[in-house]
Amino acid sequence: MIIESIELKNYRNYEELHMDFSPGTNILYGDNAQGKTNVLEAVYVCSTTKSHRGSKDKEIIRFHQEESHIKMCVRKLDVPYRIDMHLKKNKAKGIAINGIPIRKASELFGIVNVVFFSPEDLNIIKNGPDQRRRFMDLELCQLDKLYVHALVQYNRVLLQRNKLLKELNFHPEYEETLDVWDMQLLQYGKELIRCREEFVGKLDHMVRKTHSQISGGREKLVLSYEPNVTVERFEEKLALGRDTDVKMRTTTTGPHRDDISFLVDQIDIRRFGSQGQQRTAALSLKLSEIELVKELVRDYPVLLLDDVLSELDGGRQEQLLAGIKEIQTMITCTGVEDFVNHRFPIDRVYKVVQGVVTAENKT
Repeated sequence: MIIESIELKNYRNYEELHMDFSPGTNILYGDNAQGKTNVLEAVYVCSTTKSHRGSKDKEIIRFHQEESHIKMCVRKLDVPYRIDMHLKKNKAKGIAINGIPIRKASELFGIVNVVFFSPEDLNIIKNGPDQRRRFMDLELCQLDKLYVHALVQYNRVLLQRNKLLKELNFHPEYEETLDVWDMQLLQYGKELIRCREEFVGKLDHMVRKTHSQISGGREKLVLSYEPNVTVERFEEKLALGRDTDVKMRTTTTGPHRDDISFLVDQIDIRRFGSQGQQRTAALSLKLSEIELVKELVRDYPVLLLDDVLSELDGGRQEQLLAGIKEIQTMITCTGVEDFVNHRFPIDRVYKVVQGVVTAENKT
């Protein structure tokens, strides 16, 4: 899977931009706040319809403009694709694949698989469970269109159910209508639980091997899916928890409260791990994510590394760089010295200054 080029118009701090990418390693370097991350974000948005930052479309559009345009050319298993995306301030985004508009954003998923790795991801272990749920959702949405549908519908039902719970204080007679929302919550929630359990199980198999290599065999990392409720007991626990839900005015049972545990030698490193252990586990997780995508789609994903090297020590830098030599990679950094020092092959170098990207010779 190769991203051949991208064009931006009125995207963040870019008025216009055209970039051709090497199928190997692409370096974007420059000072902070110049627009390096914006290029990676645009690639991610055009692949998944969402910003890795969680930004809304209107926040992405260049100041004083009404819409933004991204065009990305991709080659997957020797089949070319062109993805066009219009982001609009007050309307839903428009997407076309090879010039043909699509009705649902989910139709885009699966054409491009990307793995995004930023400094924030190094904290995925120690941060709250919402970050680990987001990790599962972002990856599963690229791999499984049925999951996308279930997630969208579950979130819609959850929002309506919580809205109803808040209204019961003023309209207690509405409580009987909870049954309608409960049926749908169970239907879509069970699908999320099944998919997440399978996903984490496969990822655990890969992360054990990866982490053992990174730690030199000194540590054993185990991932476990921690569902708030199992498929078998979801209906029962939702019914038993209704009084609590009404009292607290929110839904207390369901996959929106799931988590993933990370155990190193049977110690929960979310709570008791050192920063080094947590960062090594996060690195293992990302490298395993790459391998899992390769296994499931029979092609490597594109890796987007946003200023991660500056956050890793020398040993972890070596492990990361050694694990990505076979795939197309786009890397942002403040300088190319680290890559020269590591004798890491660089195929294309771009300098980014205030929204202007200049191609340079290979360093």
